[in-house]
This record gives sequence, structure tokens and C-alpha cells, in this order.
Amino acid sequence: MANKKIAKTATEAFVILWEEGFFKSWRKQAKIVEALANRGNNFEHAELGMALKRAKHLTRDGKRGTYKYIQKYPFVREKSNKTIHKK
Repeated sequence: MANKKIAKTATEAFVILWEEGFFKSWRKQAKIVEALANRGNNFEHAELGMALKRAKHLTRDGKRGTYKYIQKYPFVREKSNKTIHKK
């Protein structure tokens, strides 16, 4: 786990889970909290709720208290704009 990313906010944590493919299928908040706890992240309920609501890469379904979340699109690492010049 030498290169394991560390999340300091719930927003960062959701991006990391998305990068890892966690949101490929529908996830209830309890499973999301469990996945974060396994990574050592334990955020307040209100912070998690707001971060999930604002996550532009996720969509949600259900009613208040029973929401489930899934990615809108898969994570794709953006290519760097740097050009390598060979001499």
C-alpha cells in the first residue's frame, strides 16, 4: 500500500473511490461509509451527505434516507498536455 492515496475530505474520498471503480454499480450510503472506514476515513454524516450531493461524477436514486449512488461515467485519467521533444 505504498502508493495508496490519502483523502483528507469526503469529496477527495469519493473521487478516489470513483477512480478505483467502486461506483460501477449502485451503492447505498452504508456501503460507502464501510468502504471509507476500511480506508481509514471516518467523516461526519453531514459532510458525507453534502459531498455525495455535490459529486458531479455521481448520480443518485431513491428517496431521502434510502439514496443509492452510481457513477455517471467511468473514471479516465486525463492525458498530460506536456510534449516530449526529442533531440
